[in-house]
Amino acid sequence: MSARDEAIHLLLSGLDPEQCEAVTAEPGPVCVLAGAGTGKTRAVTHRIAWRVLRGDMRGQHVTAVTFTARAAGEMRDRLRGLGVAGVNARTFHSAALRQLRYFGTKRFGGQLPELVDSTLKFTAIAAARAGLQTSRAKNYDLTTEIEWAASSLIGPDDYVSAIAAIGRDAPAAPEDVAKVYAAYIEAKRRAGVMDFADVLAYTADLITDVDAAADQIRNQYRFFVVDEYQDVTPLQQRLLDAWLGDRDDITVVGDASQTIYSFTGATSEHLLGFTRKHPGAQLVRLVRDYRSTPQVVGLANQIIGESKGREAKMRLELIGQRPDGPAVSAEVFADEAEEADMIARRCRQLIADGTSPSEVAVLYRTNAQSQAYEEALASYGVPTVVTGAARFFDRPEVRQAVIAMRSAAKTDIGEMPLAEAVAAALDAVGWRADAAPSGGAQREAWEAVAALASLADQFLDHHRADPDKDGPDPDLDAFCAELGRRASEQHAPAVEGVTLASLHAAKGLEWDAVFLVGLADGTLPTTFARTETALEEERRLLYVGITRARERLQLSYGLARNSGGRERRLTRFLAPLGLGGFPKTPEPAPGKPRSSKKAAKVLDCSGCGKPLTDARDRKLGHCADCPATMDEELFERLRDWRVTVAKRDGKPAFTVFTDVTLIAIAERCPGSDRELAALHGIGKSKLDKYGPAVLSLVNGGTVDDAVAMCEEAG
Repeated sequence: MSARDEAIHLLLSGLDPEQCEAVTAEPGPVCVLAGAGTGKTRAVTHRIAWRVLRGDMRGQHVTAVTFTARAAGEMRDRLRGLGVAGVNARTFHSAALRQLRYFGTKRFGGQLPELVDSTLKFTAIAAARAGLQTSRAKNYDLTTEIEWAASSLIGPDDYVSAIAAIGRDAPAAPEDVAKVYAAYIEAKRRAGVMDFADVLAYTADLITDVDAAADQIRNQYRFFVVDEYQDVTPLQQRLLDAWLGDRDDITVVGDASQTIYSFTGATSEHLLGFTRKHPGAQLVRLVRDYRSTPQVVGLANQIIGESKGREAKMRLELIGQRPDGPAVSAEVFADEAEEADMIARRCRQLIADGTSPSEVAVLYRTNAQSQAYEEALASYGVPTVVTGAARFFDRPEVRQAVIAMRSAAKTDIGEMPLAEAVAAALDAVGWRADAAPSGGAQREAWEAVAALASLADQFLDHHRADPDKDGPDPDLDAFCAELGRRASEQHAPAVEGVTLASLHAAKGLEWDAVFLVGLADGTLPTTFARTETALEEERRLLYVGITRARERLQLSYGLARNSGGRERRLTRFLAPLGLGGFPKTPEPAPGKPRSSKKAAKVLDCSGCGKPLTDARDRKLGHCADCPATMDEELFERLRDWRVTVAKRDGKPAFTVFTDVTLIAIAERCPGSDRELAALHGIGKSKLDKYGPAVLSLVNGGTVDDAVAMCEEAG
């Protein structure tokens, strides 16, 4: 057997039959339907390696596109481990921007428009020029809508008719949105900037219009792999078609049951229609789930088995490959505060029993639900990582640590063994492995730097395990170069902390233990999901959340949003299943709300009487513009007390109570535990810990007395 044949045999030896079929499919159009946990990244990277090892092409001739920098970085690392270098594994935007910078300067008079990360200010300018009165929140909604339209290949002139045809709700009168959209494009042009949609559109135009650029790009990149193909937008598909030209050597991988980003313009239509577009395409289904226990897989199959619509025609029934695990647990709590408190306690217990914090996640439908869990976990000293917050290498403590290591590499420290050199460099910025603070922002910052130290150990281990790398161990300078590569690719290391993430942000991730919270009708599905199409996407969101869990899965919701509030029902997707701990109720007809003897409570402003829609206003009971009834002197005493208690406990002040909660206390002046517990942000643990002190302050007590009461309570 030749060395090449031996390498190919070794490559294929660990694959299951379906994975092997996907990997060894002949050149040409290939569609791989890959369910959650079925090893799609393994199949994709092995297919690329198989094509390269058998001599079809070199790694430099392959473009693999995915949707996050993290996924692209993981793909490059796996390919390097398979002995394949040079593959252009990037996000759509990164790949397009690279080509645009190389070929596009002449097209723009020698200098490309500046790429802006945030276009919110240009939307505000456009709205003003269009004569539309807006707020920051309205400008955010308009920006999101413009991004959706651009990704869907809908211009300002076609916007009104396009959304009417699909029944889409606009954030303002459709004619006004169209005016703002047109003014937004003009505002960008005047400022000489471009957004991320422009990057894709300009690159597609360049390839279509400039033969020399098209020839060079198509000669360089001959084989394309597209991951998460169910999330491709029409604009991304247009760029992909430009890259391909009249060729069809493309492998797409996707799962229609994980189509959850329609609000960005993503559509599963390209995945669903792939075999029609390419009649000779090979179709492979991956259904063996290696991630989750049969208990988790069984629930996932139950949920997605009830799906309807076009995506349901390509749904996959997963087959669990792992040994049995614990039963999926389900629990109803009195309200959201109790739910957050109990979930935080269970996270703490899991960690105490030996589960790594980074292997635990709390997942929710909306980002607004995050704060209660941040506060509850911090109150128990549990470190957290909020997915969707600042990018890892942009965090100030990480930047400071990297600068310290680069400086140390130029001194005698750089001559020390890597682990010792890293420890010495980080000591200069006040980080020590044996000095982890308690929960909150300080612990989160400590854990971020700890991830760098852990990454140094992994870097050393990978070097020693690589048979092609002889010579001495890498030094601090080499590790700094590795950090530079990871930063440029936004390939962040894992940070030790319980992950808090929305269901959208959790896509593509997995944990040993997952808590799916807030599973009440009206939250999941959201009240904005009024059509069958929208409801089905909410069902798929739940399916994605369930399939993130490897071993333990707990489902829960608060019977009421706040203590003493109106009771809510379990999400319609779980209600018919009769899971232990959950009530069993019939599932309503698609698109129809549940009947209820009680109408949903509408909160009116205590000042002007108008309905309250903003979350902060609802917590306070009045509009931001209406005069407050707050006791200013009480509010100041509450703030002084909070600062003192937080300093004593070594925690950020917001983990005691947020400003909104303090304002609510100062406005409503609760006179009992029951009245205090009815306020937002005060769960059972905080009521027990801080309740007597707060009531003392409300009744005129001093800050010192209130602090002393907290000390007595422990």
